[in-house]
This record gives sequence, structure tokens and C-alpha cells, in this order.
Amino acid sequence: MCGILAYVGHREAYPVILKGLKRLEYRGYDSSGVAMIHDSIKVYKKKGKVAELEEFLMGKELKSTIGIGHTRWATHGEPSDRNAHPHMSNSGRIAMIHNGIIENYASIKQDLLSKGYKFNSDTDTEILVNFIDDILIHNSCSLEEAVRVALKRVVGAYVIVLLDEENPDTLIAARKGSPLVIGIGKGEHFLASDASPIIEYTKEVVYINDYELAIIKSDELILKNLGNEKITPFVQQLDLELSAIEKGGFDHFMLKEIYEQPKTIYDCLRGRLDIAHEDIIMGGVESQIDKLKHANRIIIIACGTSWHAGLAAEYIIEELCRIPVEVEYASEFRYRNPIVNKGDVIFAISQSGETADTLVAIERAKEQGALIFGVLNVVGSSIARVSHAGAYTHAGPEIGVASTKAFTAQLVVLTMIALKIAKEKQSVSHDRFVELLHELNALPEKVEKILSDVSSIQSIAAKTANANSFLYLGRGYNFPVALEGALKLKEISYIHAEGYPAAEMKHGPIALVDESLPVLFVATRDAYHEKVVSNMQEINARKGKLIAVVTEGDKTLAAFTKDIIAVPAADEIIAPILNVIPLQLLSYYIGVSRGLDVDRPRNLAKSVTVE
Repeated sequence: MCGILAYVGHREAYPVILKGLKRLEYRGYDSSGVAMIHDSIKVYKKKGKVAELEEFLMGKELKSTIGIGHTRWATHGEPSDRNAHPHMSNSGRIAMIHNGIIENYASIKQDLLSKGYKFNSDTDTEILVNFIDDILIHNSCSLEEAVRVALKRVVGAYVIVLLDEENPDTLIAARKGSPLVIGIGKGEHFLASDASPIIEYTKEVVYINDYELAIIKSDELILKNLGNEKITPFVQQLDLELSAIEKGGFDHFMLKEIYEQPKTIYDCLRGRLDIAHEDIIMGGVESQIDKLKHANRIIIIACGTSWHAGLAAEYIIEELCRIPVEVEYASEFRYRNPIVNKGDVIFAISQSGETADTLVAIERAKEQGALIFGVLNVVGSSIARVSHAGAYTHAGPEIGVASTKAFTAQLVVLTMIALKIAKEKQSVSHDRFVELLHELNALPEKVEKILSDVSSIQSIAAKTANANSFLYLGRGYNFPVALEGALKLKEISYIHAEGYPAAEMKHGPIALVDESLPVLFVATRDAYHEKVVSNMQEINARKGKLIAVVTEGDKTLAAFTKDIIAVPAADEIIAPILNVIPLQLLSYYIGVSRGLDVDRPRNLAKSVTVE
């Protein structure tokens, strides 16, 4: 939620910040703004996407070698010029950008109002910057100390970066619960919500931890905790290439990321899938194998698309490992009083590794003695640092807000984890284990085949682009695929869509079926195939507009519908990884045909770092 970019060094700050905000726009695009120091602090901000800010600033004098920028996903206050960041203190001395939510903003605001402070926005950010300013004025202290005092009193999540007119060569930043990375260049520093805007300038970065405060000049980085004790920065090398965050000739990042899946799945398997020795090598699993194979139960905690991956993993782990699995929405798990015991294992699944609800949930489970195992895409993320062990998906940066390649990578990693545990536990036969290894190994080539001809998907998209509602149905391993397909369509096309177990349609959703309702069945050959065909007959009898994802060569469904998408044959445990790809493409082509910005769907942000 929200993208933060700041710079101090020898370059002109505005071009660096503007380019960085464009790269971070997937994190929020309700409004954007910049602030720089040239004699005094100048703030410019605009409702809408970064391109509108760029147009607004065309021709303005923006010379400065220090500045802060922000692209917003609205929490407090509607998207507008006045609610956009940066926000200024009443004194005019401080400008600040903020990612997160200050939960006790109302009481702080009342106190400031009683002292005569005025507010120009509806944001908690403007309250916080004035709270810091008030401490600065009344305590005759440094800005660094004022920030430290303020942050000890606020409740909530934040990354803040401040410009100080009285110290025009210095940025001050702090974090709790939201990501912040500092890039270290030669005589310059870059601050950002993630590494994507930094990579073209430097590969040396420092990830800031919770309750840390950074004082940054062009040639100096000082880290302290809120107790004013110095911390030695841990410098890491980015394993990221600039080409990974550019469109590479595709019309949209979403389409590029769908087409990257043969490579991302291969990267996910590479070094782990040992066909020659009939084994899976996963250091994170092996380091905790005794706890994993003797787990009393596995609790999977996730949100959104990652929750769907977790639901698929429940089916796979219970089948292969014979360990009870529960799948929890992190936002619900964190607020009830769940029973977590020693011997339980928590799988935390998150693309960003910064999902606020998931992070809080696993911290509480960790306190109760559970082993925390992260399944993540972003190296060095907050959840990675909290986890005892884990496995990275190696999907690379995902810029499109709707997750595609990260989801299939999660499914691949979770399947390998299940197989590794099952082998060690001897809950799966050797022949079955080897069979599934070969099925995994064949995935990249099979995905390539799906992507080589998408004409049937484009044809169905053209027919259904004006639908008002959609129903997605699947059974067994394909039920989570139906849920994910419905979610993608909602996110990208703004068409109402529901995913259901196919057999459950008779318990309610069938009432929606008429000749105008597209009903998509994930109907590849598996143990449920005959049952799914019966469900399709019931829809056909009620004149629903049937669409089917089927196994290549399956002619059974041709009598019901011409709208068929064929995918290569695969074992039923592996098939969901293939079956979801046509649903990603269908959502994409429907969204494009409706003239929508599929990379930046309204009201959504890539990384949900607030509740």
C-alpha cells in the first residue's frame, strides 16, 4: 500500500523520484506528490496517476539534490489533491511521506487542535507530521529526537520519510510494519518501498527493520533504534536485473508475467528437483524436517490469491503427507483466539512478504511455540525475517497488481514441500514419488504449450466481456482453481464472479443460472471427472452459457458447449498449476476488451501493508 521514494545525493532529485514513482505505482495510484528543498521546501501533489503529476509539473523549476516522493493508496481521506502526500507541518519546516495507518490519530488530532493547529487534509499523515513538529517546537530538540519521541507514542504501522528545511542535506526515516529499503550509491542514497526503483543505480541495499530510525545524508547512513542506540547497517547485494521490472515489449505487465510462467516455474524447480537421484533438495525443509514430518497439524495462513494457493496445498499435503491441515485467512486468525500448540507448524504464504495481517498472525503464533515456515517471493522481506525457515518461490518481481506468476510458483513450491515431507515420512510410495517428480519436471514445457495458442481463450473473452456476473466451478484439487479464476476476473474486469465447489451449486448458486450467465467449469480429467460432467449437464439443462477447461483429447464435453479450452494432460495433483493459466488469460483479455487498466485495477494495491 503506497509507494515511497526519496533521494539525497549529487543528482537532480526530481527525475530520480519521478522514475521511481512510476515503478512503484503498482503499490498505489490514487494520487502522487513530491517535495524538494530549494531555499525552502516546495511541495507538489496531484490526484490520479503519476503521469498526471508529471504533466502538472511540466515546465516548473525543480532543481534540488534532495527530495521525497509518494504514490498513494487511500486509507484516511478520499483520493484528492489535498489528501495526497507529502504533507507539511503548520510551521512549514517539515514535509513528510507515510505508508501505513496511525490508529490513535483521533486523540492526537484533538490534542493538536486544542493547541491551535490547523489541518488541510483528512489524513492521519498530516496529524503525525504536526505531532512531530509540536514535539520539536516545545522541547527544543533535534528533529531526530522529536521523531523518536513521537513514534514511541503512536499506535499503528508506518514507514515515514521526512525533509527538514533547517537541515537541507538530511533525510530522516523510520519504519514499523511497512517495508523500507535503502540503496547505497557513491555519494548518494535512495529510499524506497521496494528495490524496483533502486536497481538501475545500485545493487547494495540495507533493509530497515521495525523500530529502526535512519539518518541519511549523501555520504552517510546512520541507523539507530528508538532507544537512540546505534545499529550497524547490514548491507546486502540485490539479486535482481533491470529487465525484470520492465515490460519487455508486452502491452501490460500482467500479460508479460503470465508469459513468464514457463521460466518462473523452471526457476522454482531449478536446483531443487533432482530427477537423476530421484530426490527434492530444499534446504529450508531439510533444516526443519523432524518438526515438519512429526507436525501435529499444519496451519496455513495467507490472504487473497495466496490463500487459494494454501487451500490447494491443504489437499496436496493431506493426501501425500497424511498430516491434518487448516487454511486460515490471516485477517481472521489474528483477531480470534486460535489454539496454537508446540508441535504445530505455521505455513505463512505471501507474495510480498510484507502482508500486514499475515505478519501479525505469525508473530502471535510464534509466541505460542509454533514453527513458522515462510513461502515467499521477496528475499529479505519482513515475513522472511520473522520465520524460522522457509522456501522462496523465485518468481521474480511481480508488477501487475493481480498475482499470476507468483501464484503458480507458490503452488509449485508447496507441492515440492509436500513431496519432500512425504518422502521423509514414507507416507507416499517410491513409485508415486518419482511419478510426481517427472510431472513437475514437465510443467514448463506444458505451460509453454498452453501459451502457444490462446485463440480459444480470446474468443471466449470476446463473447463474455459484457457479462454482469460469472460462476466458476471445480471439484477436488480444482476447487481452489475456480476460486482463483473468479478472483482474477473480479480484480481485472470488475465483473462480479463467484467460485464454488461444483457439487455445491445445487445448494444455492444454481438459482442464478439463466441463458445470460457464463458458467466456467474446471473439468480436466481426474477422480471427479464424471461427477463434474453431471454438474455440467445440470447447467446445460437450465441454458447456462457453459465454458469448460478440459484435458486435451477429451471429447466428452463437446456435446454441451463449443467454448472449450484444452490444456495438456497432467496428474490431478499437478493439474491446478496448468488449469489456472487459461483463467488468468481469460481475465486479462476480458479486462482489456472492456478498456480497463489491467495492471492497476481500481481500489487495489499490490502489497497490503495495512489492515
